[in-house]
Amino acid sequence: MTTTATPSRTVRRRRAVRRGSGLRLWTWLVIGWLLLPIAVMILFGFNDTSGKVNFTWQGFTLTWYEHLFAIPNLTDALLNSLGIGLVVAVVATLLGTPIGMALGRYRFRGRGSVDLLLFAAIAAPEIALGAALLSLFIILGVPRGYGTVVVAHVAFCIPYVAITVRARMAGYDPTLEEAARDLGAGPWTAFRLVTLPMLLPGVVSGALLCFALSVDDYVITSFNAGRTVTFPLWVYSAARTGVPPQVNVMGTLIFAAGLLVAGANVLLARRRAG
Repeated sequence: MTTTATPSRTVRRRRAVRRGSGLRLWTWLVIGWLLLPIAVMILFGFNDTSGKVNFTWQGFTLTWYEHLFAIPNLTDALLNSLGIGLVVAVVATLLGTPIGMALGRYRFRGRGSVDLLLFAAIAAPEIALGAALLSLFIILGVPRGYGTVVVAHVAFCIPYVAITVRARMAGYDPTLEEAARDLGAGPWTAFRLVTLPMLLPGVVSGALLCFALSVDDYVITSFNAGRTVTFPLWVYSAARTGVPPQVNVMGTLIFAAGLLVAGANVLLARRRAG
């Protein structure tokens, strides 16, 4: 009769360490692969190129940071993207937050259908939403331009805000709002002083996500922009003849701004938790 010896505690610990090391290595490889295009963009923002083609390293320079707005059309496109992103973030947050609160707090007829509609809007390809909105604007005779881009982006971003706020509602304690009402606070005061501060991280996250999606979007924008040119549209059209270094600089600054906002959000969350 043969017996199988069980691994000792030391052997099991070594195996666990090896598995953990392998997972950490794999994680860092994936992170490096994701950050590689961003690193190349940052690097070539300092490339001392003499022509429109910015694909080979020719030396270090700060010229493109000094002449960041030397291309008027590119500057206008960037301002269009930032302006549209701000408007979309505000409008989509105002419209999506009540939906998320209703889905997280109440049980009502049709709740499942609303859930399905929100997730379907997120899962659907952008080309489907872009084409549908284009058909709607054509049927209604609405000229495409700045306004139609805003409407299209708001329609695209509302589900993200609603789902983010709904997830935040999962940890919401309604008894706190009831206690505020019992202490004499009116509905608006209770919402402003109790409910909104608790939901604020989810609301801010949804707004930032809307802004990022709007600035980044190409497909829906290309269907509904008309003569309005945004930053992604300008970069795509310029790729045929050569992307100027200012594009890399602007991308670097947008990425840096995103890091600063994310870092500030983490610090605020830790301060609230502490």
